Amino acid sequence: MNSFFASVEQEMNPSLRGKPIAVVPLLADTTCCIAVSYEGKAFGVKTGTKVGEAKRLCPKMQFIEGDHGHYIEYHNRIVEAVESCLPIEAICSIDEIACRLTGSQQNGKIVETLAAKIKSTIKNKVGTSLRCSIGAAPNRYLAKIAADMEKPDGFTLIRPCDLPAILYPLTLRDLPGVGPQMEVRLNRKRIYSMEELCSLSIQEMSQAWGSICGDEMWHLLRGKELKEKKSEQKTISHSHVLPPELRHEQGALQVLKKLTTKAAARLRKEKFWASGVQIFVKFLGEDTWKARCGLMETQDTLALIHAIGRLWNELPAGSIYAVGLVLTGLVSDAYHAPSLFEDPRRNQLIKTLDSINEKFREKFGKDVVHYGATHESGGLAPLRIAFTRIPDPSEA
Repeated sequence: MNSFFASVEQEMNPSLRGKPIAVVPLLADTTCCIAVSYEGKAFGVKTGTKVGEAKRLCPKMQFIEGDHGHYIEYHNRIVEAVESCLPIEAICSIDEIACRLTGSQQNGKIVETLAAKIKSTIKNKVGTSLRCSIGAAPNRYLAKIAADMEKPDGFTLIRPCDLPAILYPLTLRDLPGVGPQMEVRLNRKRIYSMEELCSLSIQEMSQAWGSICGDEMWHLLRGKELKEKKSEQKTISHSHVLPPELRHEQGALQVLKKLTTKAAARLRKEKFWASGVQIFVKFLGEDTWKARCGLMETQDTLALIHAIGRLWNELPAGSIYAVGLVLTGLVSDAYHAPSLFEDPRRNQLIKTLDSINEKFREKFGKDVVHYGATHESGGLAPLRIAFTRIPDPSEA
């Protein structure tokens, strides 16, 4: 999807269509744009641009505090629209879907017809403001690259006979997975262009990457399809940029408690136990501060809140900008070994609270029953989307 969050806002509010808009986590000059309409991009405003800088580049820019619940709703409608045209193989992120072509669908003209059908179905069933770029190629990695080659509303087909020459106009940074550090690493190996990269042997590519990823990249860029690796979930994390009125120790701790409550609920829903927790605090103009501790395997919200409270006592002075936590050392239900000190009544209490909140959510709202320690955190840290994970609306 092209400028997905911004396009959803324009679809919901026709007065924003054709105008430069930016979606932000909160209305403050110190935060950054998380999505920008193409009208705004024309002024040089990009995803990640600070709001203050965006105002300088485009004085007429309108800033909208994102409501991620709407983006999830539109995501689900888009998935349904695409599924009506072609079976979906994978939902890669909130704004990216992968489909597998089989048999006659792999014919170039048929692929182009399918792409046009997907575009029109999204516009007719979901919204005319929602545009997408579609790429088709011998493997998913190249299809993602192809989708980025013509934006907005483009279609690019990469055939095996087009490789590798069709990639030569791209920069190294156009490759998914090649960030600033990898680019520097490749430059040190005197690799500056895609043509130079594609000319490497498999051994040279492996040496350039310094890992097996180089071997994989060599095959992917030549159109080979590799078996997808299934990675085990190792952490659960939540973070939040603080609104100006909460950028002090008490406000930041309230938000951190709310994030902990969310993370603990996810832990139980996904049937994991955590054996460690790390908190981090971002200060304006300073390095991020981190603190961590080990735990007996737990799913208990209150145990996690007590742990972050102990870590919080070590917080240095500074202008707090954002907070977050990471639950580490995840163990699945199947491998959880109950502790001699574990109180089964406490675990039953936790499950009962979850059950009550789920049952009465629609009637009374979220968190109708909660711990006293989190009472002041109600309403803070609203739903946020990580691009690689679509949260359940119950996490709001």
